[in-house]
Amino acid sequence: MKKLIGSFCLLATLSCNSGSEGFKKAENAQDAGTEFIRASLDGDYDKAAFYLLKDSTNTLLFEKQQTNYKQLSSKEKDKYKSATIRPVAITSDNDSTVEYKYYHTSNPADTTTLRIIRQQDTWLVDLKSVIKM
Repeated sequence: MKKLIGSFCLLATLSCNSGSEGFKKAENAQDAGTEFIRASLDGDYDKAAFYLLKDSTNTLLFEKQQTNYKQLSSKEKDKYKSATIRPVAITSDNDSTVEYKYYHTSNPADTTTLRIIRQQDTWLVDLKSVIKM
């Protein structure tokens, strides 16, 4: 019985960790922002979640973003997937906060600013910043 429980615990641990193994930790704020935006445009929400600052508000906003993406037509999704990310300005507020202003070619009139935050040597996207700006 102990072997069965131990095997189950090991399997559960491995399966929980396997989701983020294929994703590369962002080396800087620009990498985190670009990876998050690209994954979101591609509908790869497992990858986008890897670069997301985890808190209750960000989780709700992220879930809403996923729901909105799922409701898009195939043609709209393809347009997002083929879009190019165009940074407008990347500015440091301090050593752990960067503002990443960009647009993507599927909607060049819509410029968005994301706040990228460094937490324990990891750069993560704070979606709450979109609401505040």
